[in-house]
Amino acid sequence: MSKQSELLVKILSGRSDANISFPDLCQLLSILRFNQRIRGDHHIFAREGVEEILNLQPKGSKAKPYQVKQVREVLLRYKLEVEGEEGEQV
Repeated sequence: MSKQSELLVKILSGRSDANISFPDLCQLLSILRFNQRIRGDHHIFAREGVEEILNLQPKGSKAKPYQVKQVREVLLRYKLEVEGEEGEQV
């Protein structure tokens, strides 16, 4: 299982919202084809076909727990997945 797939499972489980690395979360959203803009410490993610815009800020090196929850809700609502190494969906 790839690092991104493991992170996706961790986010979807909802048990580690306060322990998600901010750079890893940004990388996951990029892999999921979100476009990123940066304004100061605000990282703004948008994707065609996704109505919500995700506005994330780091808290140290971690993502803010309530923002991880927002990302999880978008992932579940739009059924967004990462392709694994063998081509399977995670």
